[in-house]
Amino acid sequence: MSFVHVIRHGKPAAAWGESDADPGLDQIGHAQARAVAEAILALPLARRPARVVSSPLRRCQETAAPLALALGVPVEVDPRVGEIPTPAALSPAERPAWLREAFAGRWDQIRGDLDYVAWTEGVASALREHAGAAVFSHFVALNAAVAVATGTADVMAFRPDHASLTTFAIERERLILLEKGREAQSQVL
Repeated sequence: MSFVHVIRHGKPAAAWGESDADPGLDQIGHAQARAVAEAILALPLARRPARVVSSPLRRCQETAAPLALALGVPVEVDPRVGEIPTPAALSPAERPAWLREAFAGRWDQIRGDLDYVAWTEGVASALREHAGAAVFSHFVALNAAVAVATGTADVMAFRPDHASLTTFAIERERLILLEKGREAQSQVL
């Protein structure tokens, strides 16, 4: 059995849907990034990651940087663990309302330009391929992974806090939820 640790990015300098499409971390977010790196480095050796993978977005890469530095490895970028693709016709101001609507339903009910059930499977597939890694991702992608691992169709599986650590096992190509990360209220909802 192998493990993959999925970490939600630290607190960004701007909220989702605000003017900056790719904000980095604010001061609190940088402190959260250092704290989660320390927590991961304190894991037993059998569970400690050897690789660091990140969404392409700055807030994830900046959250991943302290752990990558401590491990002496590069941050590998994988767009499959990035933010949920929103319909192209939506303006940035419309995206938060679209997401609130999505979270009230199931993955197969989300309106948009793609098959969101397939998107959840893509997130889970990426995590399975990154066995032995720490993967820095997003609120919605974490919900997608938990939904696949637990077999739920609900979009809202849990509310991962900034820089929270969720652990999955990978066994015979199955993603198994071992422990959800710390939960908190999100600015998204």
